[in-house]
Parts: sequence; C-alpha cells; structure tokens
Amino acid sequence: QVQLVESGGGLVHTGGSLRLSCAASGSIFSSDTMGWYRRPPGKQNELVATITSRGVTTYADSVKGRFTITRDNDKATVYLDMNSLKPEDTAVYYCKYTGVAVAYWGQGTQVTVSS
Repeated sequence: QVQLVESGGGLVHTGGSLRLSCAASGSIFSSDTMGWYRRPPGKQNELVATITSRGVTTYADSVKGRFTITRDNDKATVYLDMNSLKPEDTAVYYCKYTGVAVAYWGQGTQVTVSS
C-alpha cells in the first residue's frame, strides 16, 4: 500500500501561482512514476504532468511552459509549480503514484483561479 498526502491548493487570481505537494509513504518502488491529474468542473480527469523516478517528465499541452513538475526522491515527494494560472486551470488536482502493476490516488486538492 502507498499513502499519498497532498497539500497546496487554494484560491488565486488569474496570473497567480501555486505550488502543490504530494508526499508518498508506504511500499514505495525504486522505479515508479508520480504525477498530477485534474478534474475540471463537469469534466473528466485529465493528465497534467508526470515524472518518473529517473526524472523523465511529461506535460499536457495546456500547461507546458506554465507548470513544472519536480520530485525529491529522498522525501518521496512530488511538486507541481503552477504559474500564470488561468480560470480554465480551476479543478480538483489529484496526485497519482504508479508502481509495478499498482496505482494509488491522493484525496485531491481544490485549485480555483478567479478571473
């Protein structure tokens, strides 16, 4: 089992910044992927960004150049730095941990960007 604890959501104006954090604990794999997904109001989950234990990253086109995903392997923590936020970034953001044949989700944190 892997437990994920997210933090850092909140309310911000357009153009503002936020940092999300997700700390993993439990049966952590040496090779894994951690990432962020989001669910905008009335829409399906969508990928935001992922990062492997080796530091390989992927981003959704909608956030490239504005969001940066990083991780601290010693702390088993992944971060999402979100800059130049837009109202369309408003969503519940979920942390996901993917190991060998297993995946775990965090409880979600609300990000609201006001216009």
